[in-house]
Amino acid sequence: MIKDSNVPMAMTFPPFLVVLLLALSTGPLCDAIWLNIPKTGTKCVSEEIHSNVVVLSDYVVVSVEDGQTATITVKVTSPYGNNLHHRENVTYGRFAFTTEEAGNYLACFWSDNRTRGSGEVVVNIDWKTGIAAKDWESVARKEKLQGVELELRKLEGAVEAIHENLLYLKSREAERRSTSETTNARVAWFSIMSLGICIVVSGLQVWYLKRFFQKKKLI
Repeated sequence: MIKDSNVPMAMTFPPFLVVLLLALSTGPLCDAIWLNIPKTGTKCVSEEIHSNVVVLSDYVVVSVEDGQTATITVKVTSPYGNNLHHRENVTYGRFAFTTEEAGNYLACFWSDNRTRGSGEVVVNIDWKTGIAAKDWESVARKEKLQGVELELRKLEGAVEAIHENLLYLKSREAERRSTSETTNARVAWFSIMSLGICIVVSGLQVWYLKRFFQKKKLI
């Protein structure tokens, strides 16, 4: 926890870093998602998330048809297909979990076919991950943070989140580079093998044709 000091904490940071951190703290950490779900179809949203990240999402049906609120079924799965959240015939709900696997987390929504009407169902989704999903009010009460201390704590969390994302991207880049190098090596060996086979087959064809013409006494 950052303690109070007579010297403003922002003075210890380079000016460009202060501007960046203020932009991160004042900018939107998440955006609401609006889905138009057809009566007979499914709409999904996904996000690539690394492990040990908190995910929090609220969803609510906002369309009303014939005086009746439409209902939906919701299913959230991990990259390995594990079921993280599943509810049927609901108009609103929430799911929260901490990721154990790195990859694409998928949330799918489909309309309850028993709902009257033929139009699309509109669903609002508030999807938050990492620093955006943290309950800062509880943190402030627990650690007795106020004003500048709380804002600096948010900035510290934002920097940690950026650092973790950079490390995750670095590891993914290393994995993809390793896969690319392995693929290139295999393609090179396949090309050499194909060239060798072509040379051997061409030599055998020349040898066969030479013997054939010698037997026919054409050469």
